[in-house]
Amino acid sequence: MNTIITIGRQFGSGGREIGEKLAAKFNIPCYDKELLSRAAKESGLCEAMIQNHDERPTNSFLYNLVMDTYSFGYNSSAFVDMPISHKVFLAQFDTIKKIASEGPCVIVGRCADYALSEFENCIHVFIHGNEGCKAKRIMEKYDLSEAKAKEMMNKKDKQRQSYYNYYTSKKWGRSDSYDLSVNSSVLGIDGTVNLIAQFVQDFEERVK
Repeated sequence: MNTIITIGRQFGSGGREIGEKLAAKFNIPCYDKELLSRAAKESGLCEAMIQNHDERPTNSFLYNLVMDTYSFGYNSSAFVDMPISHKVFLAQFDTIKKIASEGPCVIVGRCADYALSEFENCIHVFIHGNEGCKAKRIMEKYDLSEAKAKEMMNKKDKQRQSYYNYYTSKKWGRSDSYDLSVNSSVLGIDGTVNLIAQFVQDFEERVK
């Protein structure tokens, strides 16, 4: 196993659970919230600050400034003056690249597919689902009414979409932004894990 799997996901689709089960199946690490702790440690930013800005869009994102600053690293004067949300994105971007260079793993969310676009040993997956199934999962997990679950689902997905579309050159959730797009409501969690695992195995066979 030499493949890095990135997972984009709609809220309530089970993307994180699928990522964890996939990692367990291949006996490789899975990074979701763990990525935030590491990004905080390596960038020197406060972890609570990183969690606060995690996958949240910003309206004043100066893309070229940030990418220029990324070339110079955290000590440049431009980085010091940069808004917190930009610093958080850069810290995560940097950490994702470091994690991927260490070996095969699963990375959930955080524009990982975009951060690793130059890595050839990657498979980029998007998990979506039917509204009813997603709402039911959210209701059970957070003990919410159906109306509140749907409200939460729509809010989270809008945040993720805005964040992804802002920071990358691609469109969140659109099938041509990924190698594989799967409806977890049709296959269930385990069925989706098995499908992705087979896809990864076929990919590895082809690139041998």
